[in-house]
Amino acid sequence: MKRIGSNMNNEKKQTIIGNALPNIPWEEKPKGCLDVVWRSKKNPIIPRDLIPSSNSIFNSAVVPFDSGYTGVFRCDSKIRLAELHVGKSSDGIHWNINPDRIAFISNDSEIATLGYGYDPRVCWIDDRYYVTWCNNYHGPTIGVAYTYDFKKFHQIENAFLPYNRNGVLFPKKINGKFAMLSRPSDREHTPFGDIFYSESPDMCFWGRHRHVMETTWGWQETKIGAGPIPIETTEGWLLIYHGVLNSCNGFLYSAGAALLDVKKPWKVLSRTAPYIISPQKEYECVGDVPNVVFPCATVFDAPTGRIAIYYGGADTVVCLAYAQVDELINFIKLNSNISKVK
Repeated sequence: MKRIGSNMNNEKKQTIIGNALPNIPWEEKPKGCLDVVWRSKKNPIIPRDLIPSSNSIFNSAVVPFDSGYTGVFRCDSKIRLAELHVGKSSDGIHWNINPDRIAFISNDSEIATLGYGYDPRVCWIDDRYYVTWCNNYHGPTIGVAYTYDFKKFHQIENAFLPYNRNGVLFPKKINGKFAMLSRPSDREHTPFGDIFYSESPDMCFWGRHRHVMETTWGWQETKIGAGPIPIETTEGWLLIYHGVLNSCNGFLYSAGAALLDVKKPWKVLSRTAPYIISPQKEYECVGDVPNVVFPCATVFDAPTGRIAIYYGGADTVVCLAYAQVDELINFIKLNSNISKVK
């Protein structure tokens, strides 16, 4: 097994339930910064043209692997097809991305056709890494595959009927079942969307669907969707999610955060009324799709509570931001108004 990190057995309370990650990408909060999430000074960490075929690289998933990091990256080609590629990094900041798209292994020709694939997430469960992404099967749905080594990817059944996006797995089974968040949608640039929860005994048949969160107002008035893999904490599942405002100049994507019940993740404990990060920097406001902050992955160091957030900027580049778990959870609780979001 090539997953890194070990359980920490010390007396100090850890808010994050998880492993140590001593080499986590990290920059201290700038002096005078009042935000609960702050951006890397190195942004964007991955330019749009890192590989010869790419028009843009964004909305990608990163996980610790071996002594460094690996991930699955959305690389839109110069013919403007969304493709999935593997990337590797020693420090989580400087990346090498395979110029060849992932060739999924499947024994079922019905689902094996390579169409578009975008906005991946990667989640370790039990003994393997699962990849979920927006897959093309008569419209957008949730593709699912697994890998042990990020060399061979075995595609299994699509999770749901079209149309669906933002399939995000929980990193452990809930009451003995695999669990996933998703957002039912339509064929196009969906002008609606709430977050739902689903369970599966075998990662093939999904049911027991439960409503989690609906749109509200302001930055999350049009649609919302789960972002990175939820982080288990002593206060509940920490979920970072995106929300969309339909402005006079088009959709504007920001991000917020919520705490979900550990045993019943469809129950929202707290949820931010204000965003935690919104498109304000040039690399978030100017690009193929202006005004987009779209988080797809986090890595964390449980003993220190440090969280590094990977997000797409303007559907063009990959960026990095940081948060401290206790500060973020306090922000969620202090800025939540459940009575208006339930």
